[in-house]
Amino acid sequence: MSALLTAEGLCKSYTRPALIRTLPPCEVLSDVNLSVAPGESLALLGRSGAGKSTLVRLLLGLEQPSRGRVLFRGADLNSLDPAQRRAFRAKVQMVFQDSVGAVNPRHRIGRIVAEPLRHLTPLDAGARAAKVADLLRAVGLCPEDAEKYPAQVSGGQLQRVCIARALATDPALLVLDEAVSNLDILLQGQIIDLIRSLRQARGMALLFITHDLRLVRLLCDRVAVMEAGRIVETGVVERRLHLQSPEGRALQEAILPAAPRKPEARAMPPIGSPGIGAAGMLPAD
Repeated sequence: MSALLTAEGLCKSYTRPALIRTLPPCEVLSDVNLSVAPGESLALLGRSGAGKSTLVRLLLGLEQPSRGRVLFRGADLNSLDPAQRRAFRAKVQMVFQDSVGAVNPRHRIGRIVAEPLRHLTPLDAGARAAKVADLLRAVGLCPEDAEKYPAQVSGGQLQRVCIARALATDPALLVLDEAVSNLDILLQGQIIDLIRSLRQARGMALLFITHDLRLVRLLCDRVAVMEAGRIVETGVVERRLHLQSPEGRALQEAILPAAPRKPEARAMPPIGSPGIGAAGMLPAD
């Protein structure tokens, strides 16, 4: 099966301005090779500063690589004509971490969800309204929510609005950039369940950018670990995820237990022993 989206030898450097002299470019991505197959769910793991966000901007065509290329269904993004680039925008959509910052607070939810329909599809106003109602139902909201403003819904509901907007053009690939990290653990589970069911129903691929391995096991088929601008490990997600690279192991060790460990029971010496008062209380330090 040919890849849906491919990175080949991607490198990215940024110039660093200085007052007196020009500093040498700072390379933030080095020879990155990555692919996402149709229908696959791939997790991109890494700590802050690993280069995940830079890589995503290159994969989406928002920035140009210093070297290497990005292919969508075998076509180099740099060679796409305006019509092909428009089709690429429709087929690759993104859900951001900050749902509040990702929407216009002055627009009603219906207009927010309809935004890609206005720009990337030929649907008229009536067809767009019907599509918006279907999308809101698909993410567990009511069609009547289209009349609300972002400030009138909860954080979890607003992230569902952003997911509905991303699904409007029936994308082949949905990119989730830390899309649930701002939510509490209960809402995280609900959104992950929603995304998993939508993926199965629509057959779309997922690129899930995160640093939380607990969520990876719930949603992804394969994982790629980034460190200092490089892919240092890839592997299949099984029931137990065993990462081998030092960076992968560090991410696994950073996972907090589901519940605090109980302290070991400590036997108390009998009352009257040295250091124990008559009432059985230890003296104050």
